Amino acid sequence: MTSVKSGTVTSAMTDQANAAIESALRTFETEAGGVTALAAALKSDLGPAFVAAADMIRNAKGRLIITGLGKSGHIGRKIAATFASTGTPAFFVHATEASHGDLGMITADDVIMALSWSGEQPEMKNLITYAKRFRIALIAMTAEHDSTLGTAADVALVLPKAREACPHNLAPTTSSLMQLALGDALAIALLEGRGFTSVDFGVLHPGGKLGALLKYTRDLMHSGDAVPLKPLGTKMSDALVEMTSKGFGCVGVIDGHGHIVGIVTDGDLRRHMRPDLMTASVDDVMTRNPKTIGRDLLASEVLAILNSSKITALIVTDGKKPVGIVHLHDLLRAGVV
Repeated sequence: MTSVKSGTVTSAMTDQANAAIESALRTFETEAGGVTALAAALKSDLGPAFVAAADMIRNAKGRLIITGLGKSGHIGRKIAATFASTGTPAFFVHATEASHGDLGMITADDVIMALSWSGEQPEMKNLITYAKRFRIALIAMTAEHDSTLGTAADVALVLPKAREACPHNLAPTTSSLMQLALGDALAIALLEGRGFTSVDFGVLHPGGKLGALLKYTRDLMHSGDAVPLKPLGTKMSDALVEMTSKGFGCVGVIDGHGHIVGIVTDGDLRRHMRPDLMTASVDDVMTRNPKTIGRDLLASEVLAILNSSKITALIVTDGKKPVGIVHLHDLLRAGVV
């Protein structure tokens, strides 16, 4: 029986791990080279075509229709989703399905952006013919300017040649990343050009953590009797009852006009701990001019204030009058954190 020393096994495993990391680093380097080449092209010959494509999409009366096959199709689906989520109405049509009825999804008011590295897929022929017949604007994203797709397009976004990360230079890797990067660049250029705001983004992203971050204070705050408040001159024993019953770990202090002038927190209790604390007035214990927020602050900004101030709750005010309270737990429940 042949035995294998544990040290030999460990060494073999280490060699495999190192080889995997080296492979990954080569992939990153190769793909980064493709993006670098794309950036250089954008500063040169690709620049005017990029501007023309952005203008064509921006001025379209209809939608942006993105199409492709294989890996280009997968990338096209993601690009369409990015455009749609950033204010440019867009959807993906598979180039093969287009020839079997899905051409009916495309109108004369739309713009087609077709992705094909070679620009020579036979399945694109019917789509190109349809675009020409109904005078539908066609943008090509291809590496071959003189290809069937490149010559048929109104605007050709010609990607620079780059080696695939695959050691055989076959599997679409670098090329797919370059298509994705150029699609993202177009989407963001249009977003910035139209002044698409975080508010607009929130309308299109009501779900998940993004949706939670784009909620407003008014959507999360507790209001009415739920807000812990006591007037100036209140004994600390009464303030403590209010603080405990409302469960926010604090109580706001208001003056005769109903304006917030202070806050008593758990930290204030610890700092002023003494035998006569319960008979003292909130005036002597409270933190004056407390940090407050308005109703229209984004949840992401509320979270930033809580974190930077190292506090767990904020009084919400309208002018100087308290109208609500937001606790860190509210952000947790909403999925912000």
